[in-house]
Amino acid sequence: MLLFIILGLIAGFIASRIVDHHGEGILLDILLGIVGAMVGGWVFRLFGAQGVTGFNLWSLIVAVVGAVIVLFVYHAIRRGVAGRRV
Repeated sequence: MLLFIILGLIAGFIASRIVDHHGEGILLDILLGIVGAMVGGWVFRLFGAQGVTGFNLWSLIVAVVGAVIVLFVYHAIRRGVAGRRV
């Protein structure tokens, strides 16, 4: 379990740097990385590839791709909510 939290942290951190060039904070990075690993696994399996297989480079790639997808959705929702307040 600890290894998957570490994998989620790394994936969330990398994805945050890819999407907006700064982290979202350690807790949100972990959460987005873990959710991203699940989303990435689902997307990769949808296209016939393996999802997260353990604590390895392939799983990190899957988790980062998923976390990037989750971050794009997260930022779109956050921008939509912030735009309504103004």
